[in-house]
Amino acid sequence: MAEKLLNYINGEWRESKAATYLDVPNPATNEVIATVPLSPAEEVDEAARLAKAAFPAWRRTPAPARIQHLFKLKALMEENFEDLARSITIENGKVLDDARGEMRRAIENVEVACGIPTMMMGDFAEDVARGVDEYMIRQPVGVAALICPFNFPGMIPFWYLPYAIACGNTVIVKPSERCPVTMQKAFRLLEQCGFPKGVVNLVNGGADTVNALLDHPAISAVTFVGSTPVARHVYARASANGKRVQAQGGAKNPLIILPDADVNLTTRIVTDSAFGNAGQRCLAASLAVTVAGAEQTFVPALAEAARSLVVGNGLQQGVQMGPVITPQSKARIEGLIQKGIDEGAEMVIDGRNPGIGDGYFLKPTIIADVPPGSTIARTEIFGPVLGVMRVDTVEEAIALVNSGEYGNMACIFTSSGAAARQFRYEADAGNIGVNIGVAAPMAFFPFSGWKNSFFGTLHAQGKHAVEFFTQTKVVVERWFESWERKF
Repeated sequence: MAEKLLNYINGEWRESKAATYLDVPNPATNEVIATVPLSPAEEVDEAARLAKAAFPAWRRTPAPARIQHLFKLKALMEENFEDLARSITIENGKVLDDARGEMRRAIENVEVACGIPTMMMGDFAEDVARGVDEYMIRQPVGVAALICPFNFPGMIPFWYLPYAIACGNTVIVKPSERCPVTMQKAFRLLEQCGFPKGVVNLVNGGADTVNALLDHPAISAVTFVGSTPVARHVYARASANGKRVQAQGGAKNPLIILPDADVNLTTRIVTDSAFGNAGQRCLAASLAVTVAGAEQTFVPALAEAARSLVVGNGLQQGVQMGPVITPQSKARIEGLIQKGIDEGAEMVIDGRNPGIGDGYFLKPTIIADVPPGSTIARTEIFGPVLGVMRVDTVEEAIALVNSGEYGNMACIFTSSGAAARQFRYEADAGNIGVNIGVAAPMAFFPFSGWKNSFFGTLHAQGKHAVEFFTQTKVVVERWFESWERKF
């Protein structure tokens, strides 16, 4: 029987009064593993009010005491590492090794947030004028709502949650209704960490639940990861309600391949970038831009590598790529593949109709000679599809990168330090890779999307997370009475 998922509000597990529950299927088998409530606005209101009520006492808890709960959380996540990774594979479809990598990054963010007593420190300047001192301190913002995507159900909540609570905020997590099971497990661990009631809360739901979070007056900060249209909506609506917002949007990540790139290494890295997690990651390679004839070597090499990938249930040993998340996603991706061919691109490998079980499977697809400006060149596919374009020079490649509406990631593969430096200096993207296919920042660096890949100022992770979840207060101070006069 499928598990009926609960909300976690004010330190208690509660069954939602939602009128509608959605099935959560395993995308590899189409088996329903859980049902998730579309929680109504009243339950958002209750969670927000109780989180706000818990904020004053939590804020006054010293930072060294706050992070003791995170130390406990890290230990529990390590103890339950395999169970959490397996949960990700079952609800999301990615292979088990990818799920393990996701959970490792989640734990790394908890580790970094344990440094909050140092990371939150302010600045002090003595005698800014005669007898006047000035200093800046950081204080928490209040209640933070974390709206999370389906593609990294274990990692992305931890881009935010440990920093928010370590800084003294209270939080409400809204997982994706497509992949809510892993956060249910994570909150079972959070429950064991000893957080005061109301500090950490979980509210399941869909679009109406999100809008209730964006509108609620008790919520001061909102984080979001998802598609660009929804990120734009979240940013506009939440900021219009006076909240600080960081909203990560979509991507169209180009990889530039020069003729002097190492063939074997580049082929392996590009294949993993394009087809890992079935292309469903915001740093997945979507376009390979070959320079000065590099396609003659690399298109056949990439095609051979893609054909060799084993596609199937991510829990099975030897499987290298799992399904996409829903049948609707599969149909959308197949439609975009056909659109690319209709607009003049050449099919190198067609991954449609793979004939694998009952899940939502596609095989790796490569489309060459993608016309500039075509649908396939501009659209975020979010599936295992790699388009290939050709240019003559590095300058043309950089111009192509910079002409796109997104700016999440761009990478270059070359043996030339000069070409790499030029690319790193001139490419308009927030995450740059040099002979790296997935330029995912470590937890102590920010995840730096640009252009329509990000709405806001401060990004996830590291110092940016500390700045986002705190507000600065500047104190200018003068004392007139000498202490000697009191004696």
